[in-house]
Amino acid sequence: MRVLSFFLQTAPSGRTVGAIVAIAFFLVFTAAAYVAYKALKKTVKMAFRMTVVAFILVIAVVGSFSLWYFSGGGTQKQKPPTQRSR
Repeated sequence: MRVLSFFLQTAPSGRTVGAIVAIAFFLVFTAAAYVAYKALKKTVKMAFRMTVVAFILVIAVVGSFSLWYFSGGGTQKQKPPTQRSR
């Protein structure tokens, strides 16, 4: 019975899925920025290292915002009435 009730639940909206994807995108790029910061710690000067990290974080913020914004879709498209010809 629980399996049946699981399948009858409503799906999350497009905005919710978009927000989850945007957060995941941001977290992945934040982790990439952290790894880049640690990897460049001893080989590159601080100014260049911070520029690389800032560039990665800008990509993360812009990408996650655009994923969230465009996932909203607005209103759903209405289906045209069915045509019955007999």
